[in-house]
Amino acid sequence: MKPKVDGIAQTIRRFQLELAQSSALAHFSLAPLSQERFIRDMPDHYEMPRSVRDELDGLIYFPRMCDKIRKMESGTLHPDFHGNLGIGMDLWTCQFLGVDYPDLKAKVLSGANDEEALAWARENGVTRPEYERAWFTAYMKTRGFRDDLSDRLAARKMEDPRTNCDEILTFMDYIEVDEGRDL
Repeated sequence: MKPKVDGIAQTIRRFQLELAQSSALAHFSLAPLSQERFIRDMPDHYEMPRSVRDELDGLIYFPRMCDKIRKMESGTLHPDFHGNLGIGMDLWTCQFLGVDYPDLKAKVLSGANDEEALAWARENGVTRPEYERAWFTAYMKTRGFRDDLSDRLAARKMEDPRTNCDEILTFMDYIEVDEGRDL
């Protein structure tokens, strides 16, 4: 049975309220990065995190969050990423799953692979229907496009000639190009 449109609208409003109540948007910083971009001249021991667009079982961003946790622990995550650990997209993903970031981080650091960490989150968090997952994916993919983060995205795009282009419409676009990947 397909959900009614009214049910989807209620779900979206509920999720927006959950985000607002948790002050998730206040925690979204995309901490300022130095003008010396971390891709150029990055020391050999640092590694780029996985793509923001990577998915696991239909959940966008989750593999990147797990990858950043592991790289931080091993000392291979560039310091420019440290300020955003556990906030922004990490936080929104954890909120969608209904788990706390420190708990998920502990699970990942205990040796769980991405699939095991996601299974743990689903067992200990909130069960969401497929249409909510689809809505969350759309929400994550469009952050920065004509929303409360549009001005922040515009400012970030101007920091580097590679990212100051019309093709970048969202924060996911920005992150991909900023980290040296194609759109």
